[in-house]
Amino acid sequence: MIRIENISKQFGKLTALHNISTSCDKGECIALIGPNGSGKTTLIKSILGMVIPDSGKILFNGLDISGNWQYREEIGYMPQIGRYPDNMNIGQVLDMMKDIRNNNRALDEDLIRGFSIDKLLNKRMRTLSGGTIQKVSAALAFLFNPKVLILDEPTAGLDPVASELFKEKIVAEKEKGKLILITSHILSDLDDLVSRIIYMQDGKLIFHKSIEQLRKDTGEERLVRSIAQVMAENYE
Repeated sequence: MIRIENISKQFGKLTALHNISTSCDKGECIALIGPNGSGKTTLIKSILGMVIPDSGKILFNGLDISGNWQYREEIGYMPQIGRYPDNMNIGQVLDMMKDIRNNNRALDEDLIRGFSIDKLLNKRMRTLSGGTIQKVSAALAFLFNPKVLILDEPTAGLDPVASELFKEKIVAEKEKGKLILITSHILSDLDDLVSRIIYMQDGKLIFHKSIEQLRKDTGEERLVRSIAQVMAENYE
């Protein structure tokens, strides 16, 4: 579904991505993990077309994304920090996004109802807590029933009940055959969600393997312990 071929990106003297190659297939929930500054955000922004690699290419369903923006209609993106017009209310933001996307696909409003956003439509964005803004961002990512979901720190700021509901939704969408990419520093949230791990460090892809293989390689059942061991080995 998404194939990354030898992409590199520099910002001045900083090498954000160094010759990255990998592929992500439908029906997978993949965790993109690595320390701060490892290149995760640059890789995500490259997939979204927000950053243009200096070399290499990214294919979406076999087509080069360079100069082709239509593929992004198939992606739902949840940023780590959602930024919306302060003077608009939730209902207006939802309507605005529907007008922008303007497609005939059936809407997925599960999270709007599950998070009770439908009861807060008149609330202005500037009055919302960080957790409620996070819920709006989550609902928008899923709303247009995309084939690919890219979720950046999705459970940060969510209360335990909302977090569990959200994780159940992620599992359900993976079982429908969708590709889900998640970045998160809360590794305990990923144990029951992800099928594969991409680990990055210093702009390089260190490995891309199944969570079962990672557990076998490290001898650890919990993801947080497995990744701690990998980080320690790579910093030696």
